[in-house]
Amino acid sequence: MSELVTAAPTTQLELTIGGMTCASCANRVQRKLNKLEGVTATVNYATEKAHVTFPAELDPSALVEQVESAGYTAALPAPPSEEPAQAPDPAQSLRERLAGSAVLALPVVAVSMIPALQFTYWQWTMLALAAPVVFWGAWPFHRATLTNLRHGAATMDTLVSVGTLAAFGWSVYALLFGTAGLPGMVHPFSFTVAPGDASGSIYLEVAAGVTVFVLAGRYLEAQSKRKAGAALRALLDVGAKEATVLREEGETRVPVAQLAVGDRFLVRPGETIAADGVVEDGASAVDVSMLTGESVPVEVEPGDAVVGGCTNVGGRLVVRAGRVGADTQLARMARLVEEAQNGKAEVQRLADRVAGVFVPVVIGLSVATLGFWLGAGGGAAAFPAAVAVLIIACPCALGLATPTALLVGTGRGAQLGVLIRGPEVLESTRKVDTIVLDKTGTVTTGRMTVHGVHAADGESGDDALRYAGAVEAASEHPIGAAVVAAAEVCFGRLPGVADFDSTPGLGVRGIVSEVDGDTVLAHAVLVGRTALLDEHGIDLPPDLKEIHGEAEAAGRTPVVVAWDGIARAVIVVGDSVKPGSAEAVRSLRELGLTPMLLTGDNPAAAAAVAAEVGIDADAVIARMTPEEKVAAIRRLQAVGKVVAMVGDGVNDAAALATADLGLAIGTGTDVAIEAGDLTLVRGDLMAAVDAIRLSRRTLAVIKGNLFWAFAYNVAAIPLAAAGLLNPMIAGAAMALSSVFVVTNSLRLRSFRGATTR
Repeated sequence: MSELVTAAPTTQLELTIGGMTCASCANRVQRKLNKLEGVTATVNYATEKAHVTFPAELDPSALVEQVESAGYTAALPAPPSEEPAQAPDPAQSLRERLAGSAVLALPVVAVSMIPALQFTYWQWTMLALAAPVVFWGAWPFHRATLTNLRHGAATMDTLVSVGTLAAFGWSVYALLFGTAGLPGMVHPFSFTVAPGDASGSIYLEVAAGVTVFVLAGRYLEAQSKRKAGAALRALLDVGAKEATVLREEGETRVPVAQLAVGDRFLVRPGETIAADGVVEDGASAVDVSMLTGESVPVEVEPGDAVVGGCTNVGGRLVVRAGRVGADTQLARMARLVEEAQNGKAEVQRLADRVAGVFVPVVIGLSVATLGFWLGAGGGAAAFPAAVAVLIIACPCALGLATPTALLVGTGRGAQLGVLIRGPEVLESTRKVDTIVLDKTGTVTTGRMTVHGVHAADGESGDDALRYAGAVEAASEHPIGAAVVAAAEVCFGRLPGVADFDSTPGLGVRGIVSEVDGDTVLAHAVLVGRTALLDEHGIDLPPDLKEIHGEAEAAGRTPVVVAWDGIARAVIVVGDSVKPGSAEAVRSLRELGLTPMLLTGDNPAAAAAVAAEVGIDADAVIARMTPEEKVAAIRRLQAVGKVVAMVGDGVNDAAALATADLGLAIGTGTDVAIEAGDLTLVRGDLMAAVDAIRLSRRTLAVIKGNLFWAFAYNVAAIPLAAAGLLNPMIAGAAMALSSVFVVTNSLRLRSFRGATTR
C-alpha cells in the first residue's frame, strides 16, 4: 500500500530588488534565488520586484542573503502595521549625473565632429572634459561591471563599460604614444568608420557621447517606468489613512490598520470609506469610479454594502466594518494587479533566455570584428567597429518589452474595473473563439422584479398590487419580496394583514384590512400559483389565462392575485436583463467570438433572455447543474473550440476553472472570483468586452515591442561589424530603442473602455 505524500507548506512574498540595470540582471537574480531548495522566484526588471514562493520553514532573510551574494540588494516587505519605507528615486540620481555629463560632453562631441572648431591642442582640452564623463558619469556602469565580474557574470553594463573605457583608453594611448597628440591634428567626423592610421585616431566623442546617450536612455526609462506604474500606485494610495470609530465613550480617530471587523465607523461627506462593510445608518451617494470605472455615483442606504477606498460624496454614513486591511476588495485588487505585473508571457520568457546569453555572444562578436578588421588591414577602422558592436547590441529593449506593457496594461485595467491575473491570460484572449455566458447575475441582474400588473376587465391593478404586497410582506420568498418592493414604491405604507398563512410551493393568503372613510374594509386575499386558487375553488378568467400562459412562455413567473373568492389580476415577476448586455453580446461577436448561454434555469426563461440579448437559439443550454456546465465546456474543447466562460456564482467556479479563459464577475462570490483568470469588478457584461479588448491590445503591444527589439539587434549588429555605424551613433540608437519600447507601452494608458468612450 502506497503512502500518501503531502506537499510541504509554502509561503509567498515579494522582495524589492536594488541594483538591477537590465534584463540580464533580473535573469541573474532569478537564477540565484531558484538555486535555493524549494524556492520558485520570478524577477521583474520593470517593477524591480521578485515574487518568491518558498518552504514555510525557510527564514526569509536567507532570500535576502542569496540576492546579496549575487551582488544586488534586497528588502523584505514592511509589516502591515508599518508604513513602507520611502524608496529612493533612481531618476533623481540619474538626472544629476546626466546633467553634469551632458554639459561636459557637448563641447567634446561638437569640436570632435566639426573640424572648423578644432583649435591647436584641442584634443588635450577634449581629453580633460571627457575624463569626468567617462569615470564619474559612467561610474554606475563601471560599478555594476565590477560587481558582476566578481561573480563571473556579464550584463548590459559590461558592454557599455568596456566600450566607453576602450574608446577612452585607446584615445589616451594615441595621444601619448601615437600621432594624435601632435599640434595641428585634425579629426574629421563620419557616420561610418574608415581604414587609416590607428595611432592618429582618437574616440573621445564616442566615450563621452555614448555615456550621455545611455544615461539619457536610463533616465527616460526610469521616468517612463514610473508613469507606467502610476495606476497601481494610485490604487494603493487611494485608501483612507484614518477612521472615525464610534464607541461607547464617543467618536475616536484611529489609524485604519487598527480597524477591526465589527467596528462601527463614521464616514462624513467627502471622506474615503475606510473598509468594506454595510451601511447601518444614513443615506448618501458613493463615488465608486476608482473601483469600477463608473463615473455616476451609487446611491446607498441602510443594508447596502460599501467598499473601502470609495468616496462618500453625499450625506453622513455609519458603516459596520466587514473586511479590513489586506482582506478589503481594494487590497485584493492591488494584490491581483501586482501579481499580474510580476508574471512573464511566453514570448518574454523566450526573450529572457536570449538576453541571458546575449552579452557573452556580443563580446565574442566584438572581438571577432576587431580581429577581422586588423587581419584585413583595416587599421583605424578595427577599433571603432568593435566598439560599435558592443554598444549597439545592448539587449535592454528586450528586457523592457513585456514588463512595461504589462505594467501599463494591468494598471489601466484596474482603473476600468478589469483585473488581469497575469500575462498568460493575455495569450489566452487571443486564441478564444467561443464565449459561454452564465445567465443569472451575469447577463441578467439576478434579482426578481415586477415586470407588469395585468388586471381582469373591470378590476383595479393598483388594488391588486397593494393587496398582494401587503400579504407578501410577511413572506420571505424572493418572488414575494419583488412584489412587496414594487408595491412600496407605488404606495409607500401598505395595509395591515391578519391570519397570514403560507403554503410552500403554492403561495400565501391573509386578511387585508384598510379604512375607507368610516368603513373598515377586509378582504380575504390569495397570492400565488393557479394551484392555490384551485384548492379554494377559484377559476381564472380567460383573459388572465392568456396573460398567464404568455408570461410562462417568456420564461417569467406569473403570480395570480385573488380576493373575496374572485381572481382579479396576474402580476408578472422575473429576472431582468442587465443594461448593456445586448450591446455586449454584439461587441463580443465583433471581436470574433461566438456567444453561448449556459444556465441552470428553465428552457423558457433561458430562451427569452437569449432572444432579448441576441444569442442564437441553438446556442442556449438550460437546466444545467455545475457538473453539467463543466461537461459542456469540455465538449466544446474536445471539438477544437477555445472557450471563455463568464460567471458569478459558486456554481460557476468549476466551469470558470475548466474554461481556457475564466472571467469572474466581481460582484459575485469569492469562490468564482478566485477561479477566474480575469475579474470584472464593474459587474456588467460590457466589462468582459473591455477585458478582452484590453488584453488583446496589451499582448499586441508586447509582441510589437519584442519584434522591434529583436529586429533592431539583428539589423544593427551586422551594420556595426561592417564599419557602417559610428560608435556614437550606435550609442544613441541603442538608448532610443529602449525609449521607443517604453513609450510604445505607454500608449496603453489611452485605452478607452465602454464607460469612458
